[in-house]
Amino acid sequence: MAGKNKRKLEDLSVDEFMLSGFDSDEEDDCEDEESAQQKGKNKNPAPQKTSVKKKGKASEHKDQLSALKSKDPEFYKFLEQNDQKLLNFDDSDSDLEDEDEDGDEEERMYHKLPSQLEEADDDEEESEKDAKQEKSSKHTTRVTEEMIENWRNGLRKEPTPNLIRDITQAFKAAVATTKGESDELCRYTISDSTVFNSLVLFCIKDMHVALNKMLKLKAPDKDQKKLILPSSSPRWQKNQIDIKMYVAGIVKLLSSLSQATVISAVLRHANQMVPYYLCLPKQCRLFLKSLIKHWSTGEETVRVLAFLALNKICRHKQEVHLNSVLKQMYIAYVQNCKFTSPTTLPMINFMQRTLSEMYSLDTQVSYQHAFIYIRQLAIHLRNGMNLKKKETFQSVYNWQYVHCLYLWCRVLSTIYPSEVLEPLIYPLCQVISGCIKLVPISRYYPLRLHCVRAMILLSGNTKTFVPVLPYLLEILQQEDFNKKPGRMSVKPINFAVILKLSKTNLQEKAYKDGLVEQLYDLILEYFHTQACTIGFPELALPTIVQLKAFLKECKVANYCKQMRQLLEKIQENCSYITARRQKAAFGVADVAAVAAWEKEVAEEGTPITKYYSQWKKLREKEIQLEISGKERMEDLNLPEIKRKKAEDKKEDKKEFKGLFDSDSDDNDDDLFQSKGEQGDSDEVDEGLEDLSDLSDEEAVDDSEEDDSDGDQKKPSSSKGKAPKKMLSTELKEVAEGDEDMVEDLELSDQED
Repeated sequence: MAGKNKRKLEDLSVDEFMLSGFDSDEEDDCEDEESAQQKGKNKNPAPQKTSVKKKGKASEHKDQLSALKSKDPEFYKFLEQNDQKLLNFDDSDSDLEDEDEDGDEEERMYHKLPSQLEEADDDEEESEKDAKQEKSSKHTTRVTEEMIENWRNGLRKEPTPNLIRDITQAFKAAVATTKGESDELCRYTISDSTVFNSLVLFCIKDMHVALNKMLKLKAPDKDQKKLILPSSSPRWQKNQIDIKMYVAGIVKLLSSLSQATVISAVLRHANQMVPYYLCLPKQCRLFLKSLIKHWSTGEETVRVLAFLALNKICRHKQEVHLNSVLKQMYIAYVQNCKFTSPTTLPMINFMQRTLSEMYSLDTQVSYQHAFIYIRQLAIHLRNGMNLKKKETFQSVYNWQYVHCLYLWCRVLSTIYPSEVLEPLIYPLCQVISGCIKLVPISRYYPLRLHCVRAMILLSGNTKTFVPVLPYLLEILQQEDFNKKPGRMSVKPINFAVILKLSKTNLQEKAYKDGLVEQLYDLILEYFHTQACTIGFPELALPTIVQLKAFLKECKVANYCKQMRQLLEKIQENCSYITARRQKAAFGVADVAAVAAWEKEVAEEGTPITKYYSQWKKLREKEIQLEISGKERMEDLNLPEIKRKKAEDKKEDKKEFKGLFDSDSDDNDDDLFQSKGEQGDSDEVDEGLEDLSDLSDEEAVDDSEEDDSDGDQKKPSSSKGKAPKKMLSTELKEVAEGDEDMVEDLELSDQED
C-alpha cells in the first residue's frame, strides 16, 4: 500500500505534490498534536475568542483536503481507512496557534528595544581613573634625594636583600615614567626629573658592586678569562626576583633613551651586568636584541660599547646565543647599509669589521651562514643574467649587494687561514666577477671599482691569485681620455660613495680626473699585494704593455704623469725581482723553497712596497678630506671668467669710435665680420658661456686653444710685419685683447 502511494506521488504535478507532501509529512505530527490537544482540554481549555479566531484557518485547511479528495481519491480513501483522527484537526490547530501566540509574547518581552541608547560619560571615566590613582598613591611612596642618599650609605656599609628590593622597586618606577606606564603598580613614584637623574646615576655607579658584595662573589683575576656567574652563589635563589626586575629595567631604560651620552653610560653599566644576564635567559635575549639595535643605528661610542657587550655574551655562551646573534646582526647590517654617504660610510665599515670579528668566534657556524648568504647573492646574480630586466639588474646593482660582497671578502680575509672557510673563496670571486660583467658600461665604473677593491682585499689577505688587472686595464682601453670634456666643475667626484654616474657626470672633467686617480690607486694597491711573489715580472708584463700604449695615445699631461710614475715603479720592481731570482739556486717546483724566498724578500722590502707605505699615508689624508666633504679648492678664491657678448662689443665699439678714426676703418670692419662668420669661433663662444666655473689656468689654456684654431683658418698679418710704431688698428686690437690659440696638448686643472 505504501509502494502504491509512493508511485502515485511520483505521478503528481508540482501543485499536487505540495499539497500531498504537506499532508504526508505532518501525518505523524498531527497525532502528537491531537494528544496534546486532549491534554489541554482536560487541564486548561482554550478561550472562546481564540477558537473563533482560528476557525477560519482550520476550515481553509479542510477545504484543501477536500480538494485532494477530488484530485486523488485513492490517497484520500487511504487516509480515511488508516487514520480518521488526522482529518479532525480543528481543535488541535487552534491549540497550536495558541502556543505560537504565547511564543510571540515571550519574544516581545525579551527582544523589546530601548527607546534611547545610553552614552558613555568621559567625566565618569576620568573620575574612575582619578580614584584609582588616588588609591594607588595612598599605597606608594615618593622618592626623594634624602632617600637616595640613605640608600647609597646603606649599600656602602652592608647591602641587604630588603635594601636591594627597595632600590629595585624605585628603579622600576623610574623606568616606568620613561615608558609612560603609569598604570603599572609600583611601590614608589618619581615625580621630579632631578630625583630621576640622581636615582639612575646612583644605580649605575653602585648597584653592580653592591650586588656582588651581597652575593659574596669573588672579583675575577686579571688573567682569568672565565666569568664567575652569580648563579653559583648560595644567595642567588633568594634574590633572583629582585635582580631579574633590575636587569629587565636596564633593557627598558636603554630602549627609551635618546641622548648618546646617557646611552653610553647605561651601556657601560650593562656591560658590567653581563654575568647576571647570562644567568637569566629571557632577559638576556631582550638585552641582545637591544644591543644589536644600538650596534647598527647608534652613535660611534654607543656602537662600540654595544659590540663589546655582544662579543662578551657570545664568547661565554656560544652554543646558546651565537647562531641567532650572527643572523640578527647580518640582517641589521643589510638594513642599515641601504644608503651610503660620507657620514654613513665610516659606520658601515665599522659594522663590517666588527661583524667579521663575530664570525671568527666559530668557523663552523660561520661557514653555514657564509654559504647560505653567498648562495643568495649568486641567485640574485643568476636572475639578473637570465631575465635581463631592469628590476633584476637593480637587485644586484645596489649598495646592499655591494656591501654584502665586501663583507664576505673581509670575513674570509679575517678568518684566514681556515680550512673550513677556504672553499668559499672561489665562488665568492666568481660572484664578484659576474657582478662586474652584468652591465659593463662606463656609467657603472664606480661599482666596478668597488668590486675590484673587494677582490684585492681578498687576494692580498688569503694569498690567492685573483685576476683583477683585466677589469682595470679594460677601462684604459675603452675610455677616451683625450676627448675634451663638455662641462667643467671645481668639485671632484667622490667615487667612494657612488655606484652609478649620471650623464652629466660623464661629461665633466672631474670624472676623468677621478677615474685616473682610482685606476692609479687600485693598480698600485694590487701590485703591492703581489710585489714579493717570485712570478711578479710575468704578472706585470701585460700591464706594462698596456700602460706604454696608453702613454703613446694620451695627450693630457697630468694623466701621463701619473701613469708614467706608476709604470716606472712597476718596472723597477720587476728588475729587482729578476735580479733576486737569478741568484736563487732552487727550482720552480720546490714549493717550500719558493715560499721561503718570498718571505725573505717581503722582510727586506721591494721598491713598490717601500713606495706604497709612503703613498698610503698621503692618500689616507686625502680620502679623509673627501669623506668629510671638504673640497680641494675651497680655500682658493678663484675669479669667475665672464665673456662679453657680441652686442656688448658693438656698444663698446660705438662708444669709443672717435678714438680710432683713421683710413683703415673699413679693414677693421672686415676683420670683425670675418671673425663673426667663422663657425668654429661661434661654437667656442657658446661653449665658454656654459663653463662659468673655470680657473685662471684653464681660461688661459682654452683661450690659447681657440687662438690656434683661428690662426689655422685665417692668415695673420701681425706675424709678417714688425712695425716700430703703434697704428690705430693695432691699438684697437690691444683694446680688444689677444686672440685665442689652440694647442694639441690639453692641461687639466689639477695642481702639480
